[in-house]
Amino acid sequence: MVTAVTAERDAVLAGLAGTPTPGGTPAPPETPGPAAGDPPVPGAVEAVVTGVGPAAAAAGTAEALTRARAEGRPFHLVLCAGIGGGFVPHAPLGSVVVASRIVAADLGAGTADGFVDVAELGFGSVAHEPPADLAAEVALAAGALLAPVLTVSTVTGTAGRAADLAARHPGAGAEAMEGFGVAEAAARAGVPVLEVRAVSNPVGPRDRAAWRIPEALRALGDACAAAARPLFAAARPGGGRRAPRPGRPAPGTPS
Repeated sequence: MVTAVTAERDAVLAGLAGTPTPGGTPAPPETPGPAAGDPPVPGAVEAVVTGVGPAAAAAGTAEALTRARAEGRPFHLVLCAGIGGGFVPHAPLGSVVVASRIVAADLGAGTADGFVDVAELGFGSVAHEPPADLAAEVALAAGALLAPVLTVSTVTGTAGRAADLAARHPGAGAEAMEGFGVAEAAARAGVPVLEVRAVSNPVGPRDRAAWRIPEALRALGDACAAAARPLFAAARPGGGRRAPRPGRPAPGTPS
């Protein structure tokens, strides 16, 4: 399980363990790497805190997958989980989004005619698709929206940027900063990936006073608790169905 920060990690692990989700407590200093101490779900989950952003997420995920395989205990599912921005009206504050597609929304080039992603430029893919049946099962169990989740390197802070992303990615549910990096590392290792995001703020003008981080962390933990059965089933050998496959080279259309 991969998160950007320790507060997200603690919420997910508490949810999977069936214990109350931490909320409203300041997060401890961030220390990227494997979770210290004994996790609340012994032997079932390895938690990795990578730090913020797609590059750190990809590096941390790749390191964990490589180490586990070298030690003869390969992983069978990678869960990228955390909080993020929600696209109104699809994903209001406190709601949860399970990714139907994991899309790199700002990986490309700016032109006089607008943004062109790397798929259109002919340099690869901008999307990964989690196992559709698993994503749908987890979304149903968690009472979550099943929709594309966008990965960005710069969090949206204006109405104009929000409108642009919504226009380029119709039906997108959430925006975060790590999913595509995690999915890229998982795909190269041949391991299925899933992304779950709880909404702490609307995608749009930056207003920290309106953020609802404790509530989002609780929603994240509750979603993981509700979906623990399909998540643990998928984490067993062969349970994750298939590795994420690159999406079609289209500019972020939803599945």
